[in-house]
Amino acid sequence: MKISEIARKADVSTDTVRHYVALGLLTPTRNPDNGYQLFSKRDFSRLRFIREAQSLGFRLEEIQSMFADAKKESSPCPRVRQLITGRLAETRRKIEELTSLCERMEQAMADWQRIPDCVPDGDDVCHLIESRMEP
Repeated sequence: MKISEIARKADVSTDTVRHYVALGLLTPTRNPDNGYQLFSKRDFSRLRFIREAQSLGFRLEEIQSMFADAKKESSPCPRVRQLITGRLAETRRKIEELTSLCERMEQAMADWQRIPDCVPDGDDVCHLIESRMEP
């Protein structure tokens, strides 16, 4: 498969494929006649693996480590479990922070429904935000 074919089949850009090649995540061969990169079924399988791992929050460096472990016939699974456990806790914390932010924003919008717009008097910037500041 040529680069355009594997990219289309995997629903990624050719630049993405080139980036993965540059990182050593994909290892195409070269067509001796025209120098085009040729991608195998293994490359396509790896590309699908990379995309799935990314959808779970793994970074490219971590995916490189998984491939390195597999190449050494060492299971990356324990590290994968450890990383995802940490990411899950981090993601839950971020969700809590964002939920809290949404609640503050909703409360501000509700409060501001009763406050008319004002022109700054030189000491104020935006009285809507300043109305929420503690004295």
